[in-house]
Amino acid sequence: MQRFIQFNDEKVDSMIVMEMADLVTTLTRNPEYEVDFGVHSYLDQSIKKIYVSHFWNHRPQHLLIDGIKSDVFLRAIGNLKYTDPQQIQRYIKSLDNMNLKSFAKQLFIVTEDLRIEELIKKERPGTKKVFYHRKKVYQKHFQSQLNVNLVKSVFTDALFNNIYLLLHSETPIETIPHYNESIDLVIPYVRNTISKFFETKSTMDTVSVCLEMLEVLDEVLEEDMLNEYFHLPEKGFALEEENGLTFDDLKRKDPLQNCDVMDKKANDDEEIMNEELRTWHRETSELSNSYLQFDLDQGTGTDLLGEGVREGETGDQALAIVQGSVQKTSRNDYSKLEAKEQKRNKTGRNDNEFGKENRFAHPIFLSLDNPNNEEIKQYHLYKKEISTYQKKLKKLIEKTLEHKRIAPRNDLQFGRLSKKLLPYFTDTNPRLFYKKQEPTSEIDAAFALLVDCSASMYDKMEQTKLGITLFHEALKSVKVSHEVVGFWEDTSDATKEYQPNYFKPVIDFQTSLLGFSGPEIMQLKPEEDNRDGFAIRLMTNRLITRMEKQKFLLVFSDGEPAAFGYEQNGIVDTHEAVLQARKKGIEVFNIFLSNTDIEESQKKVLQDIYGNFSILVSNIPELPNVLFPILKKLLYKSI
Repeated sequence: MQRFIQFNDEKVDSMIVMEMADLVTTLTRNPEYEVDFGVHSYLDQSIKKIYVSHFWNHRPQHLLIDGIKSDVFLRAIGNLKYTDPQQIQRYIKSLDNMNLKSFAKQLFIVTEDLRIEELIKKERPGTKKVFYHRKKVYQKHFQSQLNVNLVKSVFTDALFNNIYLLLHSETPIETIPHYNESIDLVIPYVRNTISKFFETKSTMDTVSVCLEMLEVLDEVLEEDMLNEYFHLPEKGFALEEENGLTFDDLKRKDPLQNCDVMDKKANDDEEIMNEELRTWHRETSELSNSYLQFDLDQGTGTDLLGEGVREGETGDQALAIVQGSVQKTSRNDYSKLEAKEQKRNKTGRNDNEFGKENRFAHPIFLSLDNPNNEEIKQYHLYKKEISTYQKKLKKLIEKTLEHKRIAPRNDLQFGRLSKKLLPYFTDTNPRLFYKKQEPTSEIDAAFALLVDCSASMYDKMEQTKLGITLFHEALKSVKVSHEVVGFWEDTSDATKEYQPNYFKPVIDFQTSLLGFSGPEIMQLKPEEDNRDGFAIRLMTNRLITRMEKQKFLLVFSDGEPAAFGYEQNGIVDTHEAVLQARKKGIEVFNIFLSNTDIEESQKKVLQDIYGNFSILVSNIPELPNVLFPILKKLLYKSI
């Protein structure tokens, strides 16, 4: 699909993302913390995520790596270990009556990072090189920003740029430019106050010095900052109670099935009807591990817990409705179990078998319809078109197998030692070994082909079917078991907790070698989205159950993964799926299909996912010419 306009089209090397994810887990010692890329770098403790800034993109590789690492060190070690969240909350609240809120937040980030950076370098001396490169890049950046802001008369931003340069200056004498009369008068005070940041020992000290400076600057500076160079999340350092739960965590989170409210206000004149409440009814008929647990997820909202407060009575006790004689029961004992919240959603996955990005992906395998006359006719046309390639490949494989079968098994350079040792004394280069076992006359391999059936394949699907026909007929002629599966995700039914992914096996291992198989390939058609990582993991699980020695997985696609909530981490998740498949002995290849010239950004994405095992096809009609040498090479490898 031709792209005309792309917003936030920043592509990150998946290897770097995975490396940083491992680094975050190691530094925080908490596997729940994740790493993500954003506009700014900051720590969000409320969702246990560390953001790395896109500021480091499009720089030399060594600066890119060191810059990203410096962000991780500052957040995973500095903010998490040395920054006091309570002081941050106090600081944010104190800014309510100030005009320079953005300036104040960014000033705190810069000065707090300066303090914790020294603590990190003291704790881990190996980080000094990383922070040195970070300082050099930011110094150059803020020097250029200072010049630009002075020319545009954006004095608040220019002063912030100057403060950063003063904080990170390597000389005691730093040139300060001319702003305006009111700002120039407070420059000596600013320079004197900045020196106090080098003596701060805690977050409280940093907050105190920042507030001290802001009391003066808030009266001098007329406008707040225009640009945001650093970000301080107001909810990223949320305070927790002693037991690890906030008050909001104790509130009900699941919505009611209906959201109607009674119009009439409650008062003391209502007639109260006593009604027996049984322990079993329709709403609690579902089995769970909880004993005497009541769930109510539908009803009409009233003001009973609001304005309509009434005096409590002794009959309000919950235990008064449960009565009975004490006797032994044959049912399970739930006395040692805690009450657990019932899960209304049964489609989500609690494990990471298919990756954390796919924990709510649900596989749905579709059954095939019998091919109609039109599909059979079209398949025979495709079969006739690729017959030349199929016959040529079959002949080459048969010749190779025959050659290996009749090849001499004696007088070899290696193998089993022969009893005829006379050549050792008579020949200059004696051949004293032989091989006992005869080579097999069959190819010990299994192939699987995943076909991207996303909507963007609408202009490539017909030519793709031609390539799949060659794939099927060639492997069938040399008796190699294989499978062809189309996959896509249903966008219209996808939600945050349920993403249906459809799989259509048009050729399966059981019927792949039968003579009548093949016309089912014509049932593949473009559908909606594609969740490649999930499909690769699912196909990997199917392949590892096969008994063949060699296993190959080919992925036909025309672009990067795109599905519900999958845009940000789809590339990384697919790359992880490929690595996991290769660790299990499955060789994974990608065949990228395009009707236009392939952009460098697309090549980079494929390189990040599949490494050097991706074949680019910019002219779809040439697909059979591309597939033939690939199949030939892989089959030779399996002989």
